[in-house]
Amino acid sequence: MTTYVYGIARGERTELPEGLTGIGDPPLPVRVVTGAGLAAVVSDCPAEGELRPKRRDLLAHQRVLAEAGRRTTVLPMRFGSVSDSDDQVRAVLTEHSGRYEEQFARLEGRVEYNVKAVHHEEAVLHLVLAENAELRTLAEANRAAGGGSYEQRLRFGELVAQAVREQETRDADLVRRTLEPLAEGERPGPESTGWFLNASYLVAEDSDAGSRLLAEAGRLEKEHPHLDVKVHGPLPPYSFVE
Repeated sequence: MTTYVYGIARGERTELPEGLTGIGDPPLPVRVVTGAGLAAVVSDCPAEGELRPKRRDLLAHQRVLAEAGRRTTVLPMRFGSVSDSDDQVRAVLTEHSGRYEEQFARLEGRVEYNVKAVHHEEAVLHLVLAENAELRTLAEANRAAGGGSYEQRLRFGELVAQAVREQETRDADLVRRTLEPLAEGERPGPESTGWFLNASYLVAEDSDAGSRLLAEAGRLEKEHPHLDVKVHGPLPPYSFVE
């Protein structure tokens, strides 16, 4: 059976809570595979075709990392990290031990905060109309013409969409400029139509940087009511593990 990897810990004497289980239905027991002074937190992998990012398994993956992280520093693997066997996991630990040690030195005592920014739709439309004289003129002309022709409405919609995209670019830069100085590192996340900014920030767990980051996100929302800045954390530093 293939081996599912949750994370890699420093030291071969890594202890886990008795009876800890991870992904799978029923949940599979978690164990440790050691090699080269490192320990991989693993379990068996569900049968082929059953490993999907379901909420249950995503939460189980995070729970295992949280439990292991209470006892030692853990380099978290992303959901779905699979190896052919325990022996292959052990071989990888040995082959890449130097690189893992470098990452431990960089990430020990660090957590990440993920930030996603979106617009309140009505508020951003009001903003771009208020700041764009051409759009206001077109809107007034269409209203005077009983809504305007299909071509006029299409043109107006295209110009509004362009103005919103430009506002997204400006606001993404604003959020980054505000939050980046508070963190030790920043990594972009996957792009999506659900948000115009997805970024993760690395901070020291025992500092006030996380609280300051949350406070600055709140300030941005207060000063710019069209912004919705969602902050998730503290999280294991997934985005900063190479």
